[in-house]
Amino acid sequence: MKVGWIGTGVMGVSMAGHIQDAGHELFIYNRTKDKATALLEKGGIWCATPADVAETSEVIFTIVGMPSDVEETYLGNNGVFSRKGTCRIIVDMTTSSPTLAKVLYKEASQRGIASLDAPVSGGEIGAQKGTLAIMVGGDKEIIDEIHPLLRCMGENIGYMGEPGMGQHTKLCNQILVAGTMIGVCESLLYASKQGLDENEVIDIIGKGAASSFLINNLGPKIVKQDYDPGFYVEHFIKDMGIALKEAEACDLSLPGLALLHQLYLSVKALGYGRSGTQALILALKNMNGMP
Repeated sequence: MKVGWIGTGVMGVSMAGHIQDAGHELFIYNRTKDKATALLEKGGIWCATPADVAETSEVIFTIVGMPSDVEETYLGNNGVFSRKGTCRIIVDMTTSSPTLAKVLYKEASQRGIASLDAPVSGGEIGAQKGTLAIMVGGDKEIIDEIHPLLRCMGENIGYMGEPGMGQHTKLCNQILVAGTMIGVCESLLYASKQGLDENEVIDIIGKGAASSFLINNLGPKIVKQDYDPGFYVEHFIKDMGIALKEAEACDLSLPGLALLHQLYLSVKALGYGRSGTQALILALKNMNGMP
């Protein structure tokens, strides 16, 4: 199948690679061509604009940064919808606005194109291993049709309902991740302050009721002061902001999320916006006067 791929960042490059490894012909666009080098060297075909991707692909996947990037990718002057081509299904895997997902569904339908919102969870590790959780909103029959492509990237694929529901589910995920992350960081700060071996703490509590992906995978990075991104702080701030806006729209108060949003803004203010989400510990250390 001729598959278009737009967005070859930290996660996108691995996800696209799995599609390519499954034998599909890949048509690629990214704002920075260098980030697509590995895919191009394996036979991927470079396209100068998202419109060019739409001209040659049957199915297009996108995973870009912000909702504004999603909007530009599809609705911009050189966007996917700007030119009539062979594209018949679009799948946006960016964590974006549920409202925008509904707009894309409507705009796509007017052009005879099916649209799915399919954000993912699992970070860089899940993208590399092809074990992502994929949360999909849209028409069930379209999900069934492209299920083999989704299966290249994820082990758990959930149909969540109508357009926008995939995005709403991802926001549930991000709310939970935010709460878990502060628990991980505060737990390790406490361990350090009490003179415990932090890696030994991770080893034992990571096997009990406190076990989580974050303590077992990002906890060791925190101990090593490794803040390389599996998922950028600035993108997480964006996700939390969308969740808070959607919560406000339905008269829902989420005080824990609001606090985490402010703490992550502090991380960004310290200069770590392009670091991984585990850099939250730096804001907590700063508050406690710890090096």
